[in-house]
Amino acid sequence: MKPITPCLWFDNQVEEAVTFYVALFPNSKVGEMFRYGDHGPGPAGQVVTAQFELNGARFTALNGGPMFQFTEAVSFVIQCADQAEIDRYWTALSEGGAESQCGWLKDRFGLSWQVLPENMSDLIGGPDPAKAGRAVQAMLKMRKIDIAALEAARAG
Repeated sequence: MKPITPCLWFDNQVEEAVTFYVALFPNSKVGEMFRYGDHGPGPAGQVVTAQFELNGARFTALNGGPMFQFTEAVSFVIQCADQAEIDRYWTALSEGGAESQCGWLKDRFGLSWQVLPENMSDLIGGPDPAKAGRAVQAMLKMRKIDIAALEAARAG
């Protein structure tokens, strides 16, 4: 069986979005871009669909029009190695978008992301419910995740 490939529906920003995402994530590349010809239905030369990879994961993007919008019901999780990586992705993705809470944001295209430390489950979980509870309470007050603050909350 071939891999399952998510298809992201954009209004008319596929080329801009794909270029942005591929530049942001390592091990990424633009694949085939299919464009309208002289007989439409869109403007000649505009991208209809694009194939691309982000850190080795395959995606398709479609310029489908304004009928459907992204919602938080689907988001992409970025598991970051450290605070510097969280800060880098958070800054880039939130520019022109909207910050939410608990490490969630929407980028300027409306796509939802969770920018989290790779050990998030260890930070807010574990066998000690008091430590986990303190960390969760700290996380609920955050927009961008602050690893040091979560560790301090766990420690008490």
